Amino acid sequence: MSSVSRKVANVAKGYKTKDGAGVSLLRVIGGPISSKSVDPFLMLDAFKSENPNDYIAGFPSHPHRGQQTLTYMIDGIMEHKDNKGNKGLLKPGMVQVMNAARGIIHSEMPKQVEGKMFGFQFWLNLAAVDKMSDPWYKDIPAEEIPEVITNDKKVRVVAGHYEGVEGIVKGLRVNPIFLDVKLSPNTKFSVDIPDFDHNSFVYVFEGEGKFGPEGYEKVVGDQQIGVLENRDRVTINDNEITPNKLDAVAGENGVRFLFLSAKPLREPIVQHGPFVMNTQKEIQQAFFDYQMGRF
Repeated sequence: MSSVSRKVANVAKGYKTKDGAGVSLLRVIGGPISSKSVDPFLMLDAFKSENPNDYIAGFPSHPHRGQQTLTYMIDGIMEHKDNKGNKGLLKPGMVQVMNAARGIIHSEMPKQVEGKMFGFQFWLNLAAVDKMSDPWYKDIPAEEIPEVITNDKKVRVVAGHYEGVEGIVKGLRVNPIFLDVKLSPNTKFSVDIPDFDHNSFVYVFEGEGKFGPEGYEKVVGDQQIGVLENRDRVTINDNEITPNKLDAVAGENGVRFLFLSAKPLREPIVQHGPFVMNTQKEIQQAFFDYQMGRF
């Protein structure tokens, strides 16, 4: 079967903000990129600093309902604690998945007083049928994340499939792909997108690369997101091939980027801070349940 790469529809850089007790970060999805354009991804925050004042206050105890969070550490150490008795240290190369579902209260606090703190947190929306399911939490050690390594590339397969290798994060309804891709200078890369309607994007955090089909590539550089086009089958002509992969070429100094893709839920979203539901009434109920100690 013939295949063709999707084009990059939008390139943007996150805006600087603070969250938690004053942690400096770049808000990318939920900032310049609307979550509606990358459903089911609700948020992408990137945090990177060697200045302890930017991260030392951390994220003290706070509630969540209606989403899953996925945290990926590059450098630094964070400690997770929650009101369900879970506790874990998130170290370089590790992944943490938390299913907030019907309610959880947790904290994420740095366990270092100096050095670099660098990582990413994504929020994935939950389908309406899953929003009031039981919360759970899982730490995934760096050594358990499978890798595909050649002379000119290294791909960590966090979720989904790449070249026959299955990622460690499984069983999520939106069937995500999550790859950490590092390419040597001028190296070519390609990854299949499993379904025509998956929303997909890249986030570059080292170097730069060109993304998209030959002749239609767009450059995405350090600290930029490249959102891929998503054309459903209604808008594809009979003589066109449905774009079902991503092609990339590293720049002169190489590139490292995250590739994420997931099936959209196409459900109403009503969000108020850390509560993500389908109706305003459900948001009001979330506040009431939290205040009544039901999380």
